[in-house]
Amino acid sequence: MENNNLTIKLKVWRQENAGAKGKFVDYTIDDVNPDMSFLEMLDELNEELIKKDDLPIEFDNDCREGICGMCGMVINGTAHGPKSGTTTCEVRMRQFKDGETILIEPWRARPFPVIKDLVVDRSAFDRIMVAGGYIDVKTGSAPDAHTVLVPKENADLAMDMAACIGCGACVAACPNASASLFVGAKVSQFALLPQGQPEATKRVEAMVAQMDEEGFGACSNHGECEAVCPKNISILAIARMRREYWKASVH
Repeated sequence: MENNNLTIKLKVWRQENAGAKGKFVDYTIDDVNPDMSFLEMLDELNEELIKKDDLPIEFDNDCREGICGMCGMVINGTAHGPKSGTTTCEVRMRQFKDGETILIEPWRARPFPVIKDLVVDRSAFDRIMVAGGYIDVKTGSAPDAHTVLVPKENADLAMDMAACIGCGACVAACPNASASLFVGAKVSQFALLPQGQPEATKRVEAMVAQMDEEGFGACSNHGECEAVCPKNISILAIARMRREYWKASVH
């Protein structure tokens, strides 16, 4: 029976912490099943390293189903890897060729300092959400759904925006390390619905201010963020955020 398993060469970024000097380290892993996920391939490599009393490669992961947003690395220069609309954990090894060399790096952005190897600290996103990414108005018990009229288009768009999993690929892909797509999505999911209107002004001002304080760059409409987003969130979210911010400044 023909063996279609792969031999893969890796150049993996190894870095002890944010203050340490990092470097690429070469590895070769044989007998890789093409149906393996990218993270399963790294699991196999780590098992080999542990057997050799070497330090395993640290990388973020949790659900491995494209839901949680934990996994994330730059694969051959592209955040999340070669397949669009997917997270790193959804990338399969059949997308690579036998003998191919794969370059693996962490998200590269000052607001995402390296914790170790491929793991970065994305708590800047959490602080942006704490600044205003919620509804705080007390409205009593939930009304019947049909009593609050929401246009179907707005409801669909709000759900699209709410699909953002905060993985940070948009920041890693942007030449300015901008978090505008993330913040735009989080602002939009509330701005499109009546429940988000009472705090709309305070929300967008606070979230944009926190984004700037964290050190993220400005958006210059390159569009790389949209291209690598695993949830295919449109760059129109950034336009909506800017419109909401302009409205808030006028008020």
